[in-house]
Amino acid sequence: MGDPAGIGPEICLDLLNDPEICDLCSPIVFGDSSVLRSCAEKTNKSFDMIEISESQLGESSKNGIFDLGLMNLDELKPGNADANTGRATYGYVTSAIDACLRKKVDAVVTCPANKEALQAGGVSQPGHTEIFAELTSTEKFCMAFVSDEISCSLVTVHCGYSEVPSLLSFERIYDVISLTRQAHQKLLGREPRLTVCGLNPHAGENGLFGNREEEDVILPAIEKARNEGMKLLGPLPPDTAFTSSIRKLTDAYVCMYHDQGLIPVKALAFEEAVNVTLGLPIIRTSVDHGTALDIAWQGKADPSSLKSALRLAVRMSS
Repeated sequence: MGDPAGIGPEICLDLLNDPEICDLCSPIVFGDSSVLRSCAEKTNKSFDMIEISESQLGESSKNGIFDLGLMNLDELKPGNADANTGRATYGYVTSAIDACLRKKVDAVVTCPANKEALQAGGVSQPGHTEIFAELTSTEKFCMAFVSDEISCSLVTVHCGYSEVPSLLSFERIYDVISLTRQAHQKLLGREPRLTVCGLNPHAGENGLFGNREEEDVILPAIEKARNEGMKLLGPLPPDTAFTSSIRKLTDAYVCMYHDQGLIPVKALAFEEAVNVTLGLPIIRTSVDHGTALDIAWQGKADPSSLKSALRLAVRMSS
């Protein structure tokens, strides 16, 4: 359900009330019934759904709610994420991960979490991706965004720009290339065409810009991947890598830092792109937006990204 103070509850209600989605699968919301019921009342949405018990997980063929009872409504202020909502968010997602590891559900689709609320609630991980990696004991993983228009994987994610060069290594870049290849092989049923971006303007201009990151770490990782049969372009200058002509030759991009990949993804496919964590032993997809506290519980939230994330989870799990 994501952070209960954000738009997660209302887009979950939209999901559970969508006949097309419920024909596709049997979605179960890991959250609080009381929160969803209260949100339904405030947004004039239907709350005609069943509660799924522990014994029914993995057996129910109906959409419903797995009620965890983690949020006190008296302490919940929609639009104001805090330590209480952060702890509840953590409880929702860890319960869903556990159910997936026990094969009680086929995949986990996450609504947005608030990083400040998680931190205030005593959660050490900075976000959902790191929580999944820790609880599934996954060492090699990466964040990716998938859509029909454009797909990108990220070598580094939530860090400052000054930190990026020191976080780039031959091993990390090769791992992200490999994870991206494996995921798109399954999605496409063929060898994917990958484009790897450089770090610096003009992809370093043969060492003129930057500290030879392209020559010392990015290109060697590309060459190893090519020697293993992968189809790769790069390292390409980031300012031309996303032109329409290059996109026609590319199934997925490997980007060196957060905004290098997320700016083109959100410019071209904001409502369709799905956040996927590659490398996990379970399937995890997510919306590609935040908690939108400014419009929470007002009936204004668009559930398109959540529905796209669920459709991709179904596709990946089958």
